[in-house]
Amino acid sequence: MLGIIVATISIAIIVNLLLKRFHLPTIIGYIVTGTIIAYLFDLHNAVNNHDLKEIAEFGVVFLMFTIGLEFSFASLMRMKKEVFVTGSLQIVVTAVFVYLICYYALGFDFQTSIIIGAALSLSSTAIVLKTFNETREITKPYGRRVLGILIMQDIAVIPILLMISTFSMQGDDSIWDVVLNTTLAAFALIALLFIFGRYLLEPFFTHVAQSKSDELFVASVLLMAIGASYLAHYFGFSYSLGAFVAGMMIAETKFKHQVEADLTPFRNILLGIFFITVGMQINFTVIAQYFVIILILLPVLVTLKYLIIYTIVRIDDTKRVAFKTALSLVQIGEFSLAILELSRSNHLIDPIYSQVLIVTIVISMILTPIVLKNLSGLASKLIPEDSLMVCNTLQVDEDTKGHVIVLGYGNLGHEVANELKRDGKEYYIIENNIKYYEEGKKNNEPIVFGNAVHKHILESVKIKRASAIIVAIDNPEKLHLICEVIDDLTKNIKTIVKVVKCEEKEALDGLHLKHIIVQNSEIAKALVKETYTI
Repeated sequence: MLGIIVATISIAIIVNLLLKRFHLPTIIGYIVTGTIIAYLFDLHNAVNNHDLKEIAEFGVVFLMFTIGLEFSFASLMRMKKEVFVTGSLQIVVTAVFVYLICYYALGFDFQTSIIIGAALSLSSTAIVLKTFNETREITKPYGRRVLGILIMQDIAVIPILLMISTFSMQGDDSIWDVVLNTTLAAFALIALLFIFGRYLLEPFFTHVAQSKSDELFVASVLLMAIGASYLAHYFGFSYSLGAFVAGMMIAETKFKHQVEADLTPFRNILLGIFFITVGMQINFTVIAQYFVIILILLPVLVTLKYLIIYTIVRIDDTKRVAFKTALSLVQIGEFSLAILELSRSNHLIDPIYSQVLIVTIVISMILTPIVLKNLSGLASKLIPEDSLMVCNTLQVDEDTKGHVIVLGYGNLGHEVANELKRDGKEYYIIENNIKYYEEGKKNNEPIVFGNAVHKHILESVKIKRASAIIVAIDNPEKLHLICEVIDDLTKNIKTIVKVVKCEEKEALDGLHLKHIIVQNSEIAKALVKETYTI
């Protein structure tokens, strides 16, 4: 065993050093390593070892924990549309389409068709979020879309596993008993995690931090991640769902950044093991025997998922965001492998179907890092100037200078524009919401449709020649991104930003912003001032 471990580490290092020359991610190196050692030491069956699968899965667990650190409960609620609407639609529509193809076109039985449909509706949390977390694309509009859908997919694993349990039931077991037990377990899990997170978590970490022992702090972090995962598993849910909730609880505390720094090494090592186990499942005998079927199946599945996700996201977002979101999620994920393996072991799906699908899934996962690496380049080439697809008739003269730029034409932006108009000042508005843009056009405002996060949109209104920029946007995360872009373009223009809370003002530190108005503070001062006139 020790020889296998030494050989695996050596192969992984050599393969990744070679791949780094071609700027390919380490994920592919780990998968290739898994394939090599599977054939070198005849370890194809070892991937089914329970202990190895548990260890490998904790790579995904720690990944979801660190993702949870980036998203508090408040931010998750702001993402409820991405999670519960877009995510649910993607899963249901994909599962139904695949089910119909399997049942009516391929002649599979009902149980096999619905299991395959559910399995193929999921994408790879491990690969996509690891890549997006490293590149910080998780904070971008399409990154938030992707995260929302992946969170919903992780939640959806619960009813999918419940469905498999129902299909596998023998004797007098009642489906209603299973549903009732799952519902009660969900309430118990949420109650326990909420009570601990609300009343015990911060005092616990404060007490540990006061000991000034790095070892104790790291041990406490591991206890939280693994403990929450075990608790979720005990109640019948996935490990990673418990870890994600634990991460969100810690995100509400002041220890968030230190926890993330301490956990990252463990996460990366265990993720490496996970991807090695994925590579171990590639069987060239199966690929050779069913080569034509896999060659047809892979592009069909990828295309189907792309079209479904693109259509759903495009309903209320731009073409470029829809394109990037869909292309990021076309692969089939690691939970799909677990679902197919569980179904095969319970005799719910033919072993041949399972093996063909597993090979197809693994190939799709191998291709994913390459696609994600070139995502922005593909979007630029295939969907140029997406933010300006709305017909903009406004053209700002090249010699324009001394004007004011207003970002946002919501309630505040509308009032700002009216004040500038009354003062006779030249101004231009940038708005990314089509409803507000059309309202501005109707009011004959000098308005440009576009996302102010993109530099070419700001440059189109001659931002470097402006006398001032007024940022009238309510979304705190988008506000920070826009201020970063403005700071990058120019540091000598008066930029006036409205925030709601002092915490939002603190988040903008370091961006050369001298004029930040805190809405609640200003209203409070005005209200108190009015009391002096009584």
